[in-house]
Amino acid sequence: MTAPAVQFGVDTFADAMTDLSGRVLSDAETLRRTVDQGVLAEGVGLDFFSVGEHYRSDMLDSAPPVILAAIAGRTSRILLGTSVTVLSTQDPVRVFHQYSTLDAVSGGRAELVVGRASTIDSFPLFGFDLADYDDLFEQNLDLWVRLMRDQRVTWSGSTRAPLQAQTLYPRVERGALPTWVGVGGSPDSVVRAARHGLPLMIAIIGGSPARFAGHVELFYRALAQFDRPQLPVGQHAIGHVADTDAEAAETFWPAWQTTMTRAARERGTLPPTLDSYMREIEAGALMIGSPETVARKIADCVRALNLSRFDFKYALAPLPWERGMRSIELYGREVVPRVRELLGDYAPAERVSALATKSEGRP
Repeated sequence: MTAPAVQFGVDTFADAMTDLSGRVLSDAETLRRTVDQGVLAEGVGLDFFSVGEHYRSDMLDSAPPVILAAIAGRTSRILLGTSVTVLSTQDPVRVFHQYSTLDAVSGGRAELVVGRASTIDSFPLFGFDLADYDDLFEQNLDLWVRLMRDQRVTWSGSTRAPLQAQTLYPRVERGALPTWVGVGGSPDSVVRAARHGLPLMIAIIGGSPARFAGHVELFYRALAQFDRPQLPVGQHAIGHVADTDAEAAETFWPAWQTTMTRAARERGTLPPTLDSYMREIEAGALMIGSPETVARKIADCVRALNLSRFDFKYALAPLPWERGMRSIELYGREVVPRVRELLGDYAPAERVSALATKSEGRP
């Protein structure tokens, strides 16, 4: 079968859930419902299901490969990956073992998005110094790329013990695990992805998505300068689908307020207001609304950013699990087909222009 021009999927942080009665689900029940949502994602025809990596009370995704393996046992087609693997504080060798095993038991469906981490809980938890934030990721990403590229790996650095002609098992039957680099807006991170020859996943949680078009162009210029082929670009976005625009906005507001108030407190920024929330829906990054509204927003993003993948985060804590299931169902059955209709014969353009190939110096 020919792969679609754009892949559409959903992701979760195994966000703490309630039910429609307001009862708070236990951590274990939340995780079981998360697995159910992954199974539903395949049932409604989505291309992939991704799980994040966090270490906090409202996000229960501290063991992504375990969650994904549970979903693998109940599905047969959908791709299973991470919306972020915090490679800075993970041993790449151990990550390889986990995901090559997932790839084997799932029939070749494992993939990853690796990143530096937007929340830093894993640093003190695993005994890493934030002063090493960039160096840890750079070295671990370098090792990860070598593990994907070479059958026998020789490597040395300061983040772990050296490897000398080391082969890891189980081997990946298809050669390597598909790996994207997740970025939140740093130009240096965009260039890093190009230098390592890895696809780019842009996380956009605020402001107009179109403002990231410059990052996409930077990625293509950097690929050209590093003599790399054009690689896919994806977008991670937060959203929620309901039967009407009003219902979607009203349903999602308590979860957005809870999550972003906590984030504002941790980061010293202003907490969300209902007005700021509505502005973000109307003109910003939030993909919230009826199937038609969300489909049009996504189609605009695909064209503006030349996307090959769209990753829809359908819930935040403490959204009732039933609302999350309904959002996935509407997204898969109504939104994605409508996006494909709106896009027509869209295919990611060859954006490495003559200007890009002639540019000199560092991207």
